[in-house]
Amino acid sequence: MARTEYYDDPDAPEPNSLVVAASAVVTDDTGRILLQRRRDNGLWALPGGGMEMAESLPGTAVREVREETGLEVEITGLVGTYTDPRHVIAYTDGEVRRQFNVCFTARIVGGQLAISEESTELRFVPPEELADLPIHHTQRLRLHHFLEHREQPYLG
Repeated sequence: MARTEYYDDPDAPEPNSLVVAASAVVTDDTGRILLQRRRDNGLWALPGGGMEMAESLPGTAVREVREETGLEVEITGLVGTYTDPRHVIAYTDGEVRRQFNVCFTARIVGGQLAISEESTELRFVPPEELADLPIHHTQRLRLHHFLEHREQPYLG
């Protein structure tokens, strides 16, 4: 299923769902950031996805990282909350979602890097190389907030 992301676009379709989601900035021992190249739109993104009814948001981030990358992580902090109504995601099945995303920081505690059905590539990226990758504005914002080493999480 393909997806199209809109940001501050007057031609974006009207949302018909709201999804609570979690994502994680996972870093290795050298400070490189784990990104996945999404199969549905070809863009690089943090691992993450929708929360299931029996989960907590931190638990969602842990599960999504495992499912999408093969790595086991533990949550270490909070980057911020991302609820911008100007960000709309349209899927080919007719769903048009707004997303309420909480982005965490996480460290690797096990597992082995493995591509999932949701991605075509996984890579640990040095921060100075992020600008060279095709990354949606909303993902880039989370990465920027993480790299600022903010004292307080972003609330938006």
